[in-house]
Amino acid sequence: MRAEFGIDPERPLLVQISRFDRFKDPIGVIQACRLVRKVIPVQLVLAGGGATDDPEGKAVLEDVMEAAEGAPDIHVILLPSGAHKTINALQRAADIVLQKSTREGFGLTVTEGLWKGKPVIGGDVGGIRLQVTNYHTGFLVNTPEGAAHRIRYLLHHREQMKEMGEIGREFVRENFLLSRHLRDYL
Repeated sequence: MRAEFGIDPERPLLVQISRFDRFKDPIGVIQACRLVRKVIPVQLVLAGGGATDDPEGKAVLEDVMEAAEGAPDIHVILLPSGAHKTINALQRAADIVLQKSTREGFGLTVTEGLWKGKPVIGGDVGGIRLQVTNYHTGFLVNTPEGAAHRIRYLLHHREQMKEMGEIGREFVRENFLLSRHLRDYL
């Protein structure tokens, strides 16, 4: 998978998986990555697809491609529906999972990232607030600058990054798995 997408295993990898939608703030994620790259040589994967009921999706993807142009370490990947194995591989390869949405319900990719033991930097909105425990399983942010600050912090504090990932995995186990619902029912 790394070779297929041109990802260097020696450098930190940031990943945001979501459809190409303005509310997912992919341009803000690119801005944050560019700020981090001034200090740390990171790579970014923005992977996702479009929704058939989203007339703006194609325009957003074009804007993302334009914003990423000229940056060989920013990989924009248009995924077909049913690309679950690729999504899983990207999330597992990530050092940090991002979901810098400006509006969001319960973001499945947030919980998936936590389940895979990754700290999540997410937008301080909606359902993400229920999933990311600020300073424990990741960070909640409002701006590209805030996201860049938190990314740099985590990459400079690898032990805390690992600990956040472990806490996040346990948080998902205790709160979002079917077994928890069964336990509540019993």
